[in-house]
This record gives sequence, C-alpha cells and structure tokens, in this order.
Amino acid sequence: MKYLLGIDLGTSGTKTVLFTEDGLALNSATEEYELYQPHNGWAEQEPDDWWKACISSVKRVLAESRINAADIAGIGFSGQMHGLVMLDENGESLRRSIIWCDGRTAGECADIMNRVGAKRLVELTGNQALTSFTAGNILWVRNNEPEVYKRCRHILLPKDYLRYKLTGKPGMEASDASGMNILDIEERIWSEEILKKLEIDPELLPDVYESGMLAGHITAEAAKLTGLKEGTPVVYGSGDNAAAAIGTGVVEKGKAFITIGTSGVLFAHSDSVAVDTGGRVNTFCAAAQDSWAVFGCTLAAGMSLQWLRNNFFLPEMKVAEGLGKDPYTIMTEQAERVPIGANKLLFLPYLMGERSPILDPDARAVFFGLSAIHNKYDMLRSVMEGVVYAQRQCLDILRDMGIEFKELYATGGGGTSPLWRQMIADIFDLPVVTIQNREGPALGAAILAGVGTGLYPSIPDACRRIIKQNSPQDPIAANSAKYAPYYDLYCDLYPGMKNGFKTLSKL
Repeated sequence: MKYLLGIDLGTSGTKTVLFTEDGLALNSATEEYELYQPHNGWAEQEPDDWWKACISSVKRVLAESRINAADIAGIGFSGQMHGLVMLDENGESLRRSIIWCDGRTAGECADIMNRVGAKRLVELTGNQALTSFTAGNILWVRNNEPEVYKRCRHILLPKDYLRYKLTGKPGMEASDASGMNILDIEERIWSEEILKKLEIDPELLPDVYESGMLAGHITAEAAKLTGLKEGTPVVYGSGDNAAAAIGTGVVEKGKAFITIGTSGVLFAHSDSVAVDTGGRVNTFCAAAQDSWAVFGCTLAAGMSLQWLRNNFFLPEMKVAEGLGKDPYTIMTEQAERVPIGANKLLFLPYLMGERSPILDPDARAVFFGLSAIHNKYDMLRSVMEGVVYAQRQCLDILRDMGIEFKELYATGGGGTSPLWRQMIADIFDLPVVTIQNREGPALGAAILAGVGTGLYPSIPDACRRIIKQNSPQDPIAANSAKYAPYYDLYCDLYPGMKNGFKTLSKL
C-alpha cells in the first residue's frame, strides 16, 4: 500500500497526518510553538520553530504508524499565508517571520496604494493593500531594518520554507503567492509592473508554479533528521484555505466552506476571476489550475475564543485536563445554556484589527452592552455569536457579487462544535455540512501530493473519490428570526466606532 503525507503549518502549531490512498487518516501529530507580540498589533514567529515542529511531528507519525517510509508516495503542504520569511545567501533565516495577523504596516500599505494606484492594484492582484499581506511586510523591513533587507537573498512564505528545508529548492505556488499583493492573479505570475513600482528586486522571489506540481525530493540531510526516505517526492502544496477547499471538496462552482480556526474564513470556489472593487473580500488563485477563490477573512475568530479561555476559563481548563476532555467542549456546553443574544451582549472580534469586510488595522475588540447582570458565560456566548456575525457580513458581500451556494461545508476547530455549526446555519440561513474526514487542510495537502505523483488524475477526481460528507445541520427558522435583530445591530456598531479606534491608535 502507498501512503501520502500532509503537513499543515498553522499559526498555533504544525500538524503532520499520514493518509492512505483513499484518504483515510492513519496517524497524526501536532507540535506547537510561540507567537511573539513585541508590540500591540504585531505578530511574529520563528521559522526555525516551524522547522523543529515539522521534524518532530513527522518523526512521531512515522514512529507511531510503524510503516516503511519508502511506502510514502508523496508529501504535500498546507500553510498559514502571507508570512514573510527572509533568507540570506546561505539559506538561513534573517529575522522572525512577520505573520498574517500582524497589523504594523498601515503606512506601507498606503505607500503601495499610492505607488501602484488603488484601482490598478485591485485589477492586477484582486485585492487592495492590506496589513496582512506580504508586500507591506517587505517594505516595512526595508524601511525599518535596512541591514536585514540588504542581506536578504530569498523571500519565501511559511510552508515554502519547510519545503525548502526538506528539498533544498526554493519555490512558490500560485494560491499562496496570490496573497502577497504582488502576483498578477489572472496570469498567475509575478507582476513586473508592481515590482518595479515598489522597487522590489524580482531576483528575491522564486518562480511560481501550480499547487499539485512536483517541487523536489527529500534530501539526504532532511531524511536523516525526519526519518523520511531520501528521494521521496514533494509537491508544492498550497495556502491553508486553498488546501482546506480541497480537503472539503470545494473545487467546483457553487461550492463554499467556512472555517473557524485561529482566523475565520468564508471561501467560495470560482471558475473565473471575480473581484470586489471595494476590497472588502479577497480574490486569490485556487489550488486547482485555472480556478480562483473569493473569500472573506476574520482575523481573530478562534483566536477570540482562545483569548477568552486563557483569561477567564482557567478552572474549566483544569477540569477538562482531569477528565481528559477538550476545554472547549466544556465551554460550549456552558454557552448552550445562555439564550440567543447572550442577554443583550454583543462582541466585535477585532483583537488583531480586522480584515474582512472593514479593512481596519486600528479596530479593536469590543463587548457592547456589558452590564452588571452579565457573567463570563454571557461573554462566551457573545464571542461565539460575534465571530459568526463577522463572517455573515462576508456572506452578504459574496451574494452582492453574484456568488451563490445552497449549502456550506464546515471545517476547522469551530466546525467540530455542534453549537457553533448551528449558529452558522441559523445566522446564515443555510444548511451546514461536515466531512467525515476532519483533517481539512492536511487532507488537501495530501491530495495535492497524490495528484503531483500520479496517484490521482486531477484534483476534482481525487475529491470525488475521497471526500464523503455527513448529513447536513439545517437552520432552525425560529432561531434565525431571533438572531436577525442582533445581527442588524452588530452591523451598525463599527461605523460609529471607526473614528474612535483611529484616535485610540494614536494615543
């Protein structure tokens, strides 16, 4: 039997999963690492921490599975997008990676819009200049750390760094590269026009390929460190959302998924380039060739729940540890006891600023309506509802663009929560479907490995063979009616606070 390995480099940790050719997950291992926030609104990680986590998780999976490493037909990647990895002439990391939820580059983004022109930037890249994107991070390093910039010889994205360490060959693929603000997404190549206007040397960037193409093979050194067999084929892989789309079968028109991980994403497949000229949602290349994706990203979705857990639910965490349960399971059981609307308490999930649909790095999280009657369980329910309201705003924009779908696939940590799924179904007024295989991005990465090594003829063919869905979770009409006025109020809150957020950022 042949196997496939999917490596998913996330924000909280790197997860490696071993699959059979039929997509059955045999074993997995996750290694976590630090998120550094040296200043308010900043977010960085150490590329070497990713590499150590990759080595450790691969070794654990191989040891626990007790398979012959020679039977692994291919390796694919999924990874957090946008993170800036700068390497010197010897391939060593020059600084911590500025990652996707960092908001320091408002000035650089304004500079990009001025140099390229807002309209032209959207025409070429499908997106406005956002603080999440890599181009602003490149300019920030050039402006603030010129000695680091001068020493840079290679610019990569997070998962591409892991692939480079395994194969010795730098490279990128279209789905991840389209999140850098410098890729011509229709042609799927670097935009010479943008690079020239931003004065970024194209020699710093590797060539761009398609996600399922062969990228290289495991080197002798990487084999020694990981236990993989030297010469094992490695494909390019894709950005995490593009991989999650494959892992849920969202690879054809009329399909969409929602994921609540650290961030929250509403992602719809498109057979053509569709762009929101206001930049409220993003358009990227999909992992499948000649296809694209339109999606909205809430920066602090699961992160908001994690923040609440770490600061208010320490007793529940201890109880969960003693019972061998996930603390989020205990928390959501408590949230179910709180009525819809959280006793008139709303939460705006702007812990890291916000991307979709308000594009405001200065925005900050808000509990609106907090009074003496409220307790931490009301706050818990309001956080969960607020995350879904934020993504519902993205749904409204997709509908305005003419992008329609009749059901929604759920993935990520939030997708495992029946309560959160029901909230989504009720607030979106759509059936929510889960996939029997819960590995999502890692499965997508493995499918790409199978396509790149010839096990499957194409991505859609592989998905039809592998992806199996559970029965849908339907919306409850009475619940939808109760959520509606709270959602309307939620949409009214940010415009009244926008100027206040900007003033606060300058204090």
